[in-house]
Amino acid sequence: MIQPKVLKGFRDSLPRQEIIKKEVIATLEKTFSTYGFVPIDTPALEYTEVLLGKGGGETDKQIFHFLDNGGRDVALRFDLTVPFARFMATHTHHLQLPFKRFHVAKVWRGENPQKGRYREFFQCDFDIVGIDSLQADVEIVTMIHSALVALDVEKFTILLSHRGILNELLASLGVENHSTEILRIIDKISKIGADAVQEQLITLLQDQKTTDTILKYIHSHKDNTPFETLEEMRVLIPSAETHINHLQQLLTYVEHLGIEDRFTIDPSITRGLDYYTGIVYETLLDDLPDIGSICSGGRYNDLASLYTKQHLPGVGASIGLDRLLTALEELDHPLVSELSASDVIIFNQDEELSIHYHKTAHLLRKEGISTLLLLETKKMGPQFKYAQAHHIPYGLYHTEQGQFTLRHLESRTDYPHLKLEDVVEHLKRM
Repeated sequence: MIQPKVLKGFRDSLPRQEIIKKEVIATLEKTFSTYGFVPIDTPALEYTEVLLGKGGGETDKQIFHFLDNGGRDVALRFDLTVPFARFMATHTHHLQLPFKRFHVAKVWRGENPQKGRYREFFQCDFDIVGIDSLQADVEIVTMIHSALVALDVEKFTILLSHRGILNELLASLGVENHSTEILRIIDKISKIGADAVQEQLITLLQDQKTTDTILKYIHSHKDNTPFETLEEMRVLIPSAETHINHLQQLLTYVEHLGIEDRFTIDPSITRGLDYYTGIVYETLLDDLPDIGSICSGGRYNDLASLYTKQHLPGVGASIGLDRLLTALEELDHPLVSELSASDVIIFNQDEELSIHYHKTAHLLRKEGISTLLLLETKKMGPQFKYAQAHHIPYGLYHTEQGQFTLRHLESRTDYPHLKLEDVVEHLKRM
């Protein structure tokens, strides 16, 4: 016998989990479509040289790559952004710019598995390419907001920063040659803490004063409103005025949209990947800050230049679906606790009525009502247990008079003496 084991960091998805996942994906895709975004897909396998072109040191170590049967060096995509850059370079002549896409698919990273993080996981990406405009930045962050509201996530905060501001600070301190290492150290602050970040910066830079200035920058939002944080940045980094104004204008937009309470400035947000060039953001659930960001992204104006001479500025974000689902479950979100496999279950009480059961199920399904038909006659106890296990809200009985009794299973409330059209009306209303 072969032992039925699963690779570390990988997992099976049971029906209940998959139903919830599909519902979340459908809600997200509907939201993306309301903004005029269109779906695409790319291969799970790419040439390794394509994916490693701009991933950056940490990502390069995490990539799954191997020689295929033809001796080609290939790799599983570690995100959906780099393949998208390759996609744009390949298909630009078929697309109208700016191009607004979404892509929901699996990606793979050989990192250490932990709560809400796996080696095989889903990402939900949405991007605007072909325009370098504040309005594109505004649309991406407002769509993050709209997506979470559509999922009935009530308490979340979108943290904003700008890589250009940090770059200006590092240049003024004369340590821009260490920018890649510095941003990756800062990016770990939520995982390792401020003291560890300070220690790593001192080790790297060998300069306490420079380290203190960087730490002052990344802590400048403490006890401040977003606009007060921007004023502190202006004092600390006068050369970053253009980038600071960009953040201020974005905040003005969300203020006019009436959603400013969901946004704040956090200079410690840097995003660890090399390809970000402008505004960056992460999204935290207020009640579960330790689970990390459930939606991150930013502007990447130079990424596609690896694959084409055409200038294709872009901005986008990615929702970590598995982490989001883990969070919803921990929060006992209604989407997780109340979503059912079917609207109604037809109880199988008599073998001789099987044709009638199938006819009833057929008619209900034609009306768009999700109907589960039990396929063998059993005692009512096991049938109730089956319905409960599938979180089905209603049960349907056939009566001797050719009518129906509809039961709300949780409250055990019966609606007797119904014709089939009455059952349909009631279920659609509920």
